[in-house]
Amino acid sequence: MEELKPRPANSSPLTPIGFLERAATVYGDCPSVVYNNTTYTWSQTHRRCLQVASSIASLGIKRGHVVSIVAPNVPAMYELHFAVPMSGAIFNTINTRLDARTVSVLLRHSESKLVFVDYQSRSLVLEALSLLPPKSHRPLLVLITDQDGDDQDSSFSAVDFCGTYEHMVEKGHPEFRWDLPSSEWDPMILNYTSGTTSAPKGVVHCHRGIFIITVSSLIDWDVQERPVYLWTLPMFHANEWSYPWGIAAVGGTNICLRKFDGPTIFSLIKQHGVTHMCGAPVLLNMLTSSPKNQPLQNPVQILTAGAPPPAAVLFRTESLGFVVSHGYGLTETAGVVGTCAWKPQWNRLPASERARLKARQGVKVIGLTELDVVDANSGASVKRDGSTLGEVVLRGGSLTLGYFKDPEGTSKCMKENGWFYTGDVGVMHPDGYLEIKDRSKDVIISGGENLSSVEVESVLYTHPAVNEAAVVARSDEFWGETPCAFVSLREEGSTRNPTEKEIMEFCRAKLPHYMVPKAVVFKDELPKTSTGKIQKFVLREIARAMGSSRVSRM
Repeated sequence: MEELKPRPANSSPLTPIGFLERAATVYGDCPSVVYNNTTYTWSQTHRRCLQVASSIASLGIKRGHVVSIVAPNVPAMYELHFAVPMSGAIFNTINTRLDARTVSVLLRHSESKLVFVDYQSRSLVLEALSLLPPKSHRPLLVLITDQDGDDQDSSFSAVDFCGTYEHMVEKGHPEFRWDLPSSEWDPMILNYTSGTTSAPKGVVHCHRGIFIITVSSLIDWDVQERPVYLWTLPMFHANEWSYPWGIAAVGGTNICLRKFDGPTIFSLIKQHGVTHMCGAPVLLNMLTSSPKNQPLQNPVQILTAGAPPPAAVLFRTESLGFVVSHGYGLTETAGVVGTCAWKPQWNRLPASERARLKARQGVKVIGLTELDVVDANSGASVKRDGSTLGEVVLRGGSLTLGYFKDPEGTSKCMKENGWFYTGDVGVMHPDGYLEIKDRSKDVIISGGENLSSVEVESVLYTHPAVNEAAVVARSDEFWGETPCAFVSLREEGSTRNPTEKEIMEFCRAKLPHYMVPKAVVFKDELPKTSTGKIQKFVLREIARAMGSSRVSRM
């Protein structure tokens, strides 16, 4: 046995890029990408990606260089998930809703050599580049013009852009030979955290990690051959949880769209026979609040993650015919690594109880080695009693290589004991299922008690007039901190908006008194990232400006 060791024939580097080549062979004539009036087959998508990869290489982009994109879910965004790694470069997607200063910081930090820019983000990127220091490197720019469907000024300045995306497709070699990475540990993806904090970090993933999370995600969600996938989660958010590569692996159809709302989603589901889609809990809220929502003719699988979904929102979504799967992951895990694996016996429970169970983050996916909740001081596993709080820790093959240019930040979360510390606070239930209670920075310490903002938010979401809810700490002269609730109200279903006192009384009937918000702030809309996460750091600033509460003695 000692003589049997890895050889070149059995140790090829793992990479998801080969999924595209297989899709072209197996599903060559099947639709791959649909966007407005444009439809490509998998043979065409494979050819286009090779041509773009060839053009990227011809611009002098070398293995290990960073190539960025600022674009919504258009075909170019999908194709570049394959074309950039095929060229040997590292792919970096940038949030289209960031301001120019932040985009400038990310381009400089990533040392990006080439940036693909959607025409609607042209002014944003040009302003970002103008903010770079005088002697810093300026990347090449390629303009993504819309293929159809939207009015636009198709002209561009040759001074600013070296060409268009479609020009790169046309001039590229369709027989471009891409090479496997020299090692499966070679960096493939650079993602910056989504902006729920004010200091995004550059998260680096390798080919091996992306391969593992992609295969694991398909198996865990039970994605069958040739699904019809609607892109309602931005691909710039953690590469849409690995599904750009995953849908190629199963020969699915990608329904791309530049922007969407509730009526648009329902229309596309009916038009294309959509079977799968992903989104943060805010998407579920959008679907249930849409004035034109109606029960689906056929079930649609929807995977939600990114923030703990309130049970009330899950219940309303499934009542429309969506089959909701709930997962847990971070930018640092490349996708969903925890899942509320459903047990058949739970189907016999009342709907409200099913929704409560489904709101839990659940158990590890098959691609993750271990998931646990540990005491922050001792590192020991907490009791599996559903109430003892601890920090969620992970280990597995899809975890990040670390933070780019930040060894201190890397060692802080990836500790010598072999665990990745997520910063999420949770409990472990007796049945072994995880439930996230909060981010560590969002836990409210009131009179010495650790208070979960998520738990208070879940109660607020059950109020019939509440559309969105978020709870943060507000300083209190007596208790130290107390809950401050920010809510937006639903437009329909209520003849009179509730008062601050009525919201508090509603919570008091359902929560221990120390968890009841001591202030309620009504807003038209809560501040969110482009992926739907509520920006609590913005709300904390508002609460801080409100000053300390002086009347709370409950």
